[in-house]
Amino acid sequence: MPHKFTIKDFNEKYPHDDACLVEIFNNRYGSIKVCPSCKKETKFHKVTGRKCYACQYCGYQLHPLGGTIFHKSETSLKSWFYSIFLFANSKNGVSAKELERQTGVTYKTAWRMAKQIRRLFFKPKKKLSKTVEVDETYIGARKPGKRGRGAAGKTAILGMVQRKGSVITHVIRSHKVADIVPLVQRNVRAGSTVMTDELKAYNPLGKLGYQHKRVNHLSKKYVEGEIHTNTIEGFWSQLKRSINGTYHAVSPKYLPSYVDEFSYRYDLRKHPSSIFQPMISRAAKPA
Repeated sequence: MPHKFTIKDFNEKYPHDDACLVEIFNNRYGSIKVCPSCKKETKFHKVTGRKCYACQYCGYQLHPLGGTIFHKSETSLKSWFYSIFLFANSKNGVSAKELERQTGVTYKTAWRMAKQIRRLFFKPKKKLSKTVEVDETYIGARKPGKRGRGAAGKTAILGMVQRKGSVITHVIRSHKVADIVPLVQRNVRAGSTVMTDELKAYNPLGKLGYQHKRVNHLSKKYVEGEIHTNTIEGFWSQLKRSINGTYHAVSPKYLPSYVDEFSYRYDLRKHPSSIFQPMISRAAKPA
């Protein structure tokens, strides 16, 4: 069984900012042996008092933080690394208030750090195939009036999940054909079996090369053999619990980054070890 990366491991590996800088340098440049400027085989040494490295011959400098989420930040690198550690080991996300308590930075700084760290959860989208469940949900505070689809103050999210595979999510303007069908075509391979509920916006799928099967929730039917949308509904349940319990409320402007965060977590739900190292590797690369 893989060794879990614990807080003890974290403190041993990253006792100070210099250790964090070395990690970023190694992830960004690898074992660089030739100077890009003088073209000589060389070694790069850290410049005392600065967050950069210089060629031993010509003094050409490499700035490993340039263009990354750490660029121009006055917050210590260890605090950044610890914040990423918290995100990597949390199932339900980490609020800015929690980062403020844990790292001692101001709330404004913690909010900015959390926003930047969520950029690390972006993943390239590969088309789903085989059996794919498609469903939409709505995020937002309760308001008087209509409930469910089309309710005031709610933001719609379309979700597509391949059974025993990945999930793809998109914040959408509405639950109409024009907002839903093109996303399904873009993210689900033609010929796949697509499971949906009774929403009319899904009607064209059967004529677009998909084996479209649906379950009628309005008739209180939720499972008919292999026909159901329980997988994507389970994802929605986890997403809503996390947002309500950790963040309490998320504005429509920033909702896509929060949804990306939980999609990333879902895809790596069976990862044998902590996702901390993959996140650090991504953080070391320019945005």
